[in-house]
Amino acid sequence: MISRLRGILVSLGPTSGVLDVAGVGYEVPMTPHSLADLPEVGEEVVVHTHLQVREDDMSLFGFTSTADRDLFRILISASGVGPRVAMALMATLRADQLRRAIATEDVGALSTAPGVGKRSAQKIILELRPKLADAEAEVVEGTGPAQVRQALEQLGYRPDESNEVVADLDGSEPVPAQIKTALKMLGKQRHA
Repeated sequence: MISRLRGILVSLGPTSGVLDVAGVGYEVPMTPHSLADLPEVGEEVVVHTHLQVREDDMSLFGFTSTADRDLFRILISASGVGPRVAMALMATLRADQLRRAIATEDVGALSTAPGVGKRSAQKIILELRPKLADAEAEVVEGTGPAQVRQALEQLGYRPDESNEVVADLDGSEPVPAQIKTALKMLGKQRHA
């Protein structure tokens, strides 16, 4: 299995990067978050990878940290979640948001990813919550993000708008205070 690549970053695209490793160019699909963390083209880079082998395909997926790669591997361990869906989830939500959404059973956050409906999100939560519970116990402190997101969506805000502001909230505040702060943030965005 190819677990890591170290080479020169040759080019960047919207969904992948090309690394020259000892004269061989590897095109590695990555999330937008990982692509943003890469250095400039022409510089040396280390990419942690997961090799997906099927009878008719070999695909290499890249991440800038081993923690992101490990989360990807946990995601694809759920039935019905292949590498493409896992990458869509990780492109839509940052790793901490994704862990929190699973731990707090936030179906709305997961279903914002392309290819993930409400039923799929519920299935992912059911299968992955026990796997993430031990390693991510600090994330389970409350259901605040889910409650704030639900309140905002009931007020007519789109899921992508809700997700953007919920990510920036202070989770230690009471839920009503978080909702008030989120509404102020959304108001400023609409008037900007």
